[in-house]
Amino acid sequence: MRRAFMVTAVAACSAFSGAPAMANDSVLKLTQDPNQWVLQTGDYANTRHSKLKQINADNVGKLQASWTFSTGVLRGHEGSPLVVGDTMYVHTPFPNIVYALDLNNEGRILWKYEPKQDPNVIPVMCCDTVNRGLAYADGKVFLHQADTKVVALDAKSGKVLWSVVNGDPKKGETNTATVMPVGDKVLVGISGGEFGVRCHMTAYDMNSGKQVWRAYSIGPDSDILFDPEKTTALGKPVGKDSSLKTWQGDQWKIGGGCTWGWYSYDPETKTVYYGSGNPSTWNPAQRPGDNKWSMTIFARDADTGMAKWAYQMTPHDQWDYDGVNEMILVDQEVDGKKRPLLVHFDRNGFGYTLDRKTGELLVAEKYDPAVNWATKVDMDKSSPTYGRPLVVSKYSTEAGGEDTNTTGICPAALGSKDQQPASFSPETGLFYVPTNHVCMDYEPFHVSYTPGQPYVGATLSMFPAPNSHGGMGNFIAWDARKGKIVWSNPEQFSVWSGALSTDGGIVFYGTLEGYLKAVDAKTGKELYKFKTPSGIIGNVMTYTHKGKQYVGVLSGVGGWAGIGLAAGLQDPNAGLGAVGGYAALSSYTALGGQLTVFALPN
Repeated sequence: MRRAFMVTAVAACSAFSGAPAMANDSVLKLTQDPNQWVLQTGDYANTRHSKLKQINADNVGKLQASWTFSTGVLRGHEGSPLVVGDTMYVHTPFPNIVYALDLNNEGRILWKYEPKQDPNVIPVMCCDTVNRGLAYADGKVFLHQADTKVVALDAKSGKVLWSVVNGDPKKGETNTATVMPVGDKVLVGISGGEFGVRCHMTAYDMNSGKQVWRAYSIGPDSDILFDPEKTTALGKPVGKDSSLKTWQGDQWKIGGGCTWGWYSYDPETKTVYYGSGNPSTWNPAQRPGDNKWSMTIFARDADTGMAKWAYQMTPHDQWDYDGVNEMILVDQEVDGKKRPLLVHFDRNGFGYTLDRKTGELLVAEKYDPAVNWATKVDMDKSSPTYGRPLVVSKYSTEAGGEDTNTTGICPAALGSKDQQPASFSPETGLFYVPTNHVCMDYEPFHVSYTPGQPYVGATLSMFPAPNSHGGMGNFIAWDARKGKIVWSNPEQFSVWSGALSTDGGIVFYGTLEGYLKAVDAKTGKELYKFKTPSGIIGNVMTYTHKGKQYVGVLSGVGGWAGIGLAAGLQDPNAGLGAVGGYAALSSYTALGGQLTVFALPN
């Protein structure tokens, strides 16, 4: 039973009723209908929770594969299908094909959009040719292609309504992320931190494709849309030139801070939340300073892009701990007081709980016990290092100097969690987090910048966390009010699939070997598993059709963890260290590209 102190997700906020539309009406209405799935994140709050409960803890063991669909594309399949009414929309990795499938006619293809992209974009994409999916609003399907073209398609016909170019692959700018429709705008990010790109978040008019605002992560106040007096960090005004002061000379112009993760939205305050990635280069000795605002959570006004507050999690990053993972918006009690929260599981291994209106830091604790690069985050508000991680010098890649191999750093560069999104259940009050249990050796070296060429400056090797269960992943339940692991299920490989919780008391996720799993939301007990044709790095979703609940997931191994398989790489240090770390994966799965849809037997 849902107890009074449990939470309500922002997406179900009663503020919507009887008030002027504060966000796109179609998105708000459809995300409140559990029978459909119109955003990759399930709702604006990024909870990835469904109220459906036809499939539940008592009967999920009877689940069967109902139907399948081949995408016709190999390499990594991230993201998930969308379902709007009787139509399912499926996307692929590069070349980013979009299919509209008729759910009334056994998945018959209604239309297909296949963009013509220059294959030269493929080697510029950092960590496989993935795409995290489509979004729907106002009769339009939105796609952000690998070559950075943003496309609005007519949902009924697949006709291109407008398109706009968001970046230049020749400079290293690409895209792997989804988009977020908010109000009359579509928000899109950009990738390219490994190529010295200076990254940004951009809002385009939903009906015309005209650029409305662009907020860079790094640079002058006018570029990053900061007000020195009104934009705050940990409750204090950031002051003038808050970014420029933390870079040497003009290094900020090739500084990274990319925005290739997930975006969330609070319609009550009209605030957009997202994170920025690593500073460029990976060699910290070449860029002294905090390198603001890389590795940062931003809260911005959705209409203007102006920053309300910012919090940098990993100042002067030395490990590639991108801060782009999802921001989950919930209302929960902390220390006896109900607060509007933002919960974030960062690559750096800390789970953060902040007040999403003020940016106040409430909780910062390790969600993998193996994390060793920092002892803790300083929570003493009177301390000069308040809000900063206390770095262990033994694991500082800068302390040893260039061309020195720093060993045994936990987590590895792909973090205790990468982009694979967590889920939140208002039934239990817990967050369900797919994690990486991986450590690394890291050797930085001097690198010169050339536009469009890799600007990494480090060699890595990855391996399972030592003195543990021997595997490379865990699937955990987390209490964000206390910063505590409630239960943890070990996995042989990283859990690179997005989680889905439901009112049926279960949580779904996929594994790199290719299993779809269902576990009990309260205890973590495994209730079901099914081996799909390829490793799962897609995100589990659910919907109903003609009164019957279905669960869908894309399988197709790849992504950073599976880049060796996806791209046919052999050098253990290739794929930024992932090829060697995940070499055993080839004994368990092979390339594929398939949607599998599950249901209970009739």
